[in-house]
Amino acid sequence: MKKFVTFLLASIALVLLVGLAGCNRDGDAQGITDTTITVGNTAATSGAFAMVGVPFNDGIRAYFHRVNEAGGIHGRELRFVHHDDGFDAVNGLAFTEALIHDDGVFAIVGHFGSPTIGATLGLLRETGIPTVYFASGIGALFSDDAFDNARGRNIFPVQAIFVTEGRVLAARAIEEYDARNIGIIYTSDEAGMDYLRGVRMQVEAMGAGFTTTEHQISPGQADVSSAVLDMINSNVDVVIIASSQASFIIVANAMSAAGLTVPVFTSYVSADPTAIAMIAEDYIGMEATFPIYSTAWLDPDGIVDFLDFVDGVTAFGDPSLAASAFAMAGWVAASTFVQGMQATDPDNLTWEGFIEAMESTPINVPMAGTMDFSNGQRTGTEYLALLRANFETGAWDTVRPLESLHAVIARVSGR
Repeated sequence: MKKFVTFLLASIALVLLVGLAGCNRDGDAQGITDTTITVGNTAATSGAFAMVGVPFNDGIRAYFHRVNEAGGIHGRELRFVHHDDGFDAVNGLAFTEALIHDDGVFAIVGHFGSPTIGATLGLLRETGIPTVYFASGIGALFSDDAFDNARGRNIFPVQAIFVTEGRVLAARAIEEYDARNIGIIYTSDEAGMDYLRGVRMQVEAMGAGFTTTEHQISPGQADVSSAVLDMINSNVDVVIIASSQASFIIVANAMSAAGLTVPVFTSYVSADPTAIAMIAEDYIGMEATFPIYSTAWLDPDGIVDFLDFVDGVTAFGDPSLAASAFAMAGWVAASTFVQGMQATDPDNLTWEGFIEAMESTPINVPMAGTMDFSNGQRTGTEYLALLRANFETGAWDTVRPLESLHAVIARVSGR
């Protein structure tokens, strides 16, 4: 009898141990200690996209540095774990699994790049780990009924979704230049296809008299002369370059070399001085007849928030980050997470507790207004500004302030 009782107690202990381990995997205590909160991401900090990933992660670290200097969150210091996936989906999936199961992070903050995001969304939803801010706008992030994790309740996108941005790019081209034949050079990845879908939606909504000329390229494709020639032969009014920053630079340079001087519109992912610096030097003399525009979901005129960001990166020790839109994005990612964590009940530092806090009240997004995740809304911002590349200053100047998609469309309807 005594042996049986001993065996029974050992069995109960084993069941409890397994149960507690299961709770940890489900996020009830994962990444949380009495003194630390550990979060992380996988991002491209080497290779062609390091010029984006490095300042992006530095923006996150700068914000966390500020929070830690002020005492942390609920008396806990923020710790940030990072893996370099080189903008490769296979690496991104492996490192995301490592963050969840090996590093045991509480949340993923600043999930980076369309390839990795597309490859890991199923994993994120299956595990239920809170994932705050996506450095991409692929359409798979969008949900307006995220009432469970299968539909993305643990997913918190902030940036504009590319389908939405595609609609805005088309509407802006129509508004600024009365464009009727809109050329679109788009990459064959999910991001490029989402942009294309948005442009088509808006052009179709405009009705008769509006059309598109479409040409697909591969991401990073070096020779895009056939795409540019297609735009020339089709006599397009404008060209929308629907791609990552790397492909945008390649296409813009090819347009310059071919003498295609119609206005160009492109995504907020290129709205950074590094993009201007990498356009061919001979473009500068063509600027008056070859303007380049981009959208921006961060308010370039949000001076109070911007100065706060400048103070933050300076205190972090790298004032050069103040000129980087990617560092701003990282700062926003960290701020969004921190606000949710600060609103989480200290006695309920679990994934569910955090998700409930994120849904309970609008989040103040630095330089971008507010974001409301209540009622299943995971839509990203629909507010975008319009910028123009200034090749004399190397900066992007504001042409139109932050406006909603609906406001822009209302102005161009009926043309």
